[in-house]
Amino acid sequence: MDQDNKQQSHKDRKDQTQKKDNPLKHLAILSGIGIEMGVIIYGFVMLGKWLDKTYNDGDKLYIIFCTLFGVAVSLFVVVKQLNRIHK
Repeated sequence: MDQDNKQQSHKDRKDQTQKKDNPLKHLAILSGIGIEMGVIIYGFVMLGKWLDKTYNDGDKLYIIFCTLFGVAVSLFVVVKQLNRIHK
């Protein structure tokens, strides 16, 4: 019985050390998320500029809508990634 308790406590300690994540891993994930958000928003801004230049004379309607849509898409992607990380 005592041997079983020792094995179980050893397994518990091993599981706890495996659950502790490397801080560099978190830093890499967070910086990747920031870069990904920037790329998504930049892409939608460029799309809005192109749509304004092609279909709109002087108004900035498409750039506003595309920028807001890009921010929404990037937030959705970030929340989805964070939920997957915390599982």
